[in-house]
Amino acid sequence: MLSLFPVRFLAFFLVILGAVVYLILGITVAPAWYVAALVCLLLTLVGIHDLVQSRHSVKRNYPVIGNLRFLLEFIRPELRQYFIESDTDRLPFSRAQRSIVYQRAKQQIDKRPFGTIENVYSDDYEWVNHSMMPSHIPDRNFRITVGQGQCRQPYDISVFNISAMSFGALSANAIRSLNRGAKAGGFAHDTGEGGISSYHLEAGGDLIWNIGSGYFGCRDENGHFSDSAFAQKATLPNVKMIEIKLSQGAKPGHGGILPGPKVTAEIAEVRGVTPGVDCDSPAAHSAFSTPVELLQFVQRLRTLSGGKPVGFKLCIGHPWEWFGIVKAMLETDITPDFIVVDGSEGGTGAAPVEFVDHMGVPLKEALRLVHNALVGVGLRDRIKIGASGKIISAFDMLRTLALGADWCNSARGFMFAVGCIQAQACHTGKCPSGVATQDPSRQRAIVVTDKADRVTHFHRNSVHALAELLQAAGLTHPEQLRAHHVVRRISSSEVKVLSAIYPELEKGDLLKGNYRLKIFEICWPLAQAHSFQPARSIDLVASEVNTGYQISEKPAEKDAPFDKPLQPL
Repeated sequence: MLSLFPVRFLAFFLVILGAVVYLILGITVAPAWYVAALVCLLLTLVGIHDLVQSRHSVKRNYPVIGNLRFLLEFIRPELRQYFIESDTDRLPFSRAQRSIVYQRAKQQIDKRPFGTIENVYSDDYEWVNHSMMPSHIPDRNFRITVGQGQCRQPYDISVFNISAMSFGALSANAIRSLNRGAKAGGFAHDTGEGGISSYHLEAGGDLIWNIGSGYFGCRDENGHFSDSAFAQKATLPNVKMIEIKLSQGAKPGHGGILPGPKVTAEIAEVRGVTPGVDCDSPAAHSAFSTPVELLQFVQRLRTLSGGKPVGFKLCIGHPWEWFGIVKAMLETDITPDFIVVDGSEGGTGAAPVEFVDHMGVPLKEALRLVHNALVGVGLRDRIKIGASGKIISAFDMLRTLALGADWCNSARGFMFAVGCIQAQACHTGKCPSGVATQDPSRQRAIVVTDKADRVTHFHRNSVHALAELLQAAGLTHPEQLRAHHVVRRISSSEVKVLSAIYPELEKGDLLKGNYRLKIFEICWPLAQAHSFQPARSIDLVASEVNTGYQISEKPAEKDAPFDKPLQPL
């Protein structure tokens, strides 16, 4: 009997039986029973479809009821976010992190009662040591001058700015809100590599024009860089700095294609491409192929823009490639005005899972490597460093500045301020809050005037919180922060200041051959100014680099005479 009527078919049999019973009741008792009969009949049709379809084995074995599995899987992210995850689960941002953005953006109380929810004795817990003599900071509008000494139009940038997000990835109303908020708050808005749209310009907020390998907005008909197209937009008064995107944290070393159906007439006009045709963003640039050529391209853009600051953004990969750029600076005496270090934990752009999880160097190690290399060749004073990668709170900013950055950028933080709820549907076009979609009916949910105010408030309140941390530490400006100001728990019985975990080179060390850290000893000689390739064979490089990731037995005498620090990348 069970073989003819397996238990797993019980739900299917019940809806068939229900359709018959309710149909009889509708005929003999009351027409209202027809409604129940109709529902059971529809479920019966679903069950029949489940039995004959060939794609889902669960549905074939469990007709009707098997659909619950797919329904629950569909709403699983929402169930987890609202009912299961704790306040500190960082997937990818915790509820506590999102809440602090929402509270500061909405001008709500951002204080927390009853003590910390962090486990202060867990590994990797970090804190700032405070001073017995706190300072007072009357002017909290922290700004850093970029391009001073080599630009005709240097720019005073805020210590906290909107990181690169393109129109096309974000909706028009999201771009409007971000730029209007940046204008009111006096901070910068990075355009992302998708080009400068009318939505970036209408509010008049300061722009950092991000130029990727597709040269969108400054390309010729063959997709190559165009001097005339670039100069036309680079000289716009809104454009304050030019940023060449070498790589991004979400998918370093990976290009992308915007499928033709998504290349609307509006997006095509902004990017300078053909509507309805696949829009290619190559993995590598065509305007340069060596470190020296990169710097010559920087100089070329500085001239074409009328003397505005020009720099580049990168996620660190092979150390010798970055060192090759530094050697090219020494050889040519051409330096970028700024470098933005994007940690591999960055990720507004959709990317293959393997790239998101396992490609590129995280921000702390990458930032320290860039900072140390510039210090080691005596160029740190000429080049400002920005940093991006999961920077949300004032403490995130403080730690990043302490590790060597001059300013911080945040993408997802400002997305939260605009209304993002971390639905992680950015790549589907079905963003529930209208932030990451081109669907006009969805993006109308964003009321620009309201969201722009939230963007301004989030920036102002975050910088205010940073100032309060600085005051408590006895400091008066972010530029005074050093790695020893932040402490990290290594284990339940051991703590280290960050300067012990990430030791710092002294000015001119690399020029003197005083490498101090194994990664410089191994990879600095491999770097070439005229090629991104290592100077020696791959096999020899492998054997040498392997030793560069070992733990040094020699203490860092300056920073940590009391222990044996791990060598950073």
